[in-house]
Amino acid sequence: MPNFIGFSLFSWTLANLCASLFMTGVIWFVQIVHYPLFSKVGRDGFAEYERRHADLTGYVVAPVMLFELAASFALAYLVRWTPNATLGYAASGLVVTAWLSTFGLQVPCHNQLRKGFSSAVHTRLVRTNWVRTLSWTVRAVVLLALLLRITR
Repeated sequence: MPNFIGFSLFSWTLANLCASLFMTGVIWFVQIVHYPLFSKVGRDGFAEYERRHADLTGYVVAPVMLFELAASFALAYLVRWTPNATLGYAASGLVVTAWLSTFGLQVPCHNQLRKGFSSAVHTRLVRTNWVRTLSWTVRAVVLLALLLRITR
C-alpha cells in the first residue's frame, strides 16, 4: 500500500478525522454559544474583547487548522490510487472551503469588529460562519465514511 512520508492512507485518514472532529467541536461551540454572545459584551469594551478573542482563538485553532490543511493534501495524494478517491477529494475540498470562508468571510468581519461592535457586521459574522460549521461537520462525516471503507 502506498504511503506518504512513511504514513499509510489509514494513518492520514485518521489524522484528518481527528483534526476535523476537533475543529467541528470548536466551530459548533463558536456558532451556537460564543458568536451569539458577542452582542451581550457591550459597546464600551467590545473592541478590546474582540481583539483578545481573535488572538486567543488563534492560539487554539491555528495549529490544528494548519495541520489539517497539510494532512488533507497528503490524504488527497494517497487516496488517488484507491476506489475511495471521491471521498478523499471531497474531504480535502471541504477543508479548503472552510479556509476560504475563514479568510474571505469571517476574518474581514472580525477586522471590522476590532474597531467596535456593529450589529450588522455581527449578524453577517454569525450567518456566514454557517459555511465553516457545515464544512467541518460534513468533512468529519465524509472522513468517518472513508475510514470505515478503507478498514474493511
